[in-house]
Amino acid sequence: MLILDGAIRMVDSFAEDVRDGLGQSAQKMLPSKYLYDDIGSALFEAITRLPEYGLTRAEERILRRHSRDIAAFLTEHGMVIELGSGSGRKTRQILESLAHHQSMTYCPIEISSAALVSCERELDDLAHVSILGFEAEYLNGLSRAVARRGPAGAVMVLFLGSSIGNFDRAPAEDFLRGIRQTIQPGDTLLLGTDLEKPLAQLIPAYHDSLGLTEAFNRNLLARINRELGGDFDLSCFQHAALYNPRERRIEMHLRSMKDQTVNIEDSTFTLGNGETIWTESCHKYGPNEPQEMAARTGFQCVAQWVDEEWGFAENLFVAV
Repeated sequence: MLILDGAIRMVDSFAEDVRDGLGQSAQKMLPSKYLYDDIGSALFEAITRLPEYGLTRAEERILRRHSRDIAAFLTEHGMVIELGSGSGRKTRQILESLAHHQSMTYCPIEISSAALVSCERELDDLAHVSILGFEAEYLNGLSRAVARRGPAGAVMVLFLGSSIGNFDRAPAEDFLRGIRQTIQPGDTLLLGTDLEKPLAQLIPAYHDSLGLTEAFNRNLLARINRELGGDFDLSCFQHAALYNPRERRIEMHLRSMKDQTVNIEDSTFTLGNGETIWTESCHKYGPNEPQEMAARTGFQCVAQWVDEEWGFAENLFVAV
């Protein structure tokens, strides 16, 4: 079952965020969540299969090797809620292991209805797992899903793929606090964190040779054209993946290749030659940072599994 949550309000928020972000006098920016419409979600799913993008395969290796170890901590859990489920293919290992113990309710939360449909199609053959999807933003969807928890059984929240890295570090901890305030003591959070690694390995993951990441990034401008009546000329923008060493993050930008004026609804914006629109941040972490984040946000990190081949950690937090 798919539950739609405030689609009209989400369109209004999109328009407001675009006007605010492109109206900045200094660095123009657009929130990364808007990259993931139906087309963007499909492009990102393709990116995860590229040889340069090792993050998803690293996480899949961890879940394949350690899903039973993870499930051993969660024998009393009756509901799994995934924030940003994508296609759900990584989640299968966890659900299969948990469903050995008892029947489960799985709640994928996505802002892309196409991703939810794909997720339900990917996982609807799992025995003892019922699927209840929410088209909503993370915390709103989490609140709606948690409201349906039964009288017995704990909740497990999944935030995989280093999606936490899309937040700046202080807002990331605020977001974790928001999760903690929504769930109960004894509930758990499985958090993926991409670890620091050499730039020679990191940069190609965000600037691949086939140009899929560039298409994914440019699609945000195409989405503005489709949904908000914009007139961006996509050929006048170049994808850039930049590393910020002070913040330890990859920054994705769209660089204007000339002086230009763009119209969106009743607003007009100007971009200079070489000026960029910042679209996404991907923060990288030291191996001990998740434990420190847990302690500051109302959790205890009780286990960590690391893929050494790529440099990725899966961290199990318990709400205290």
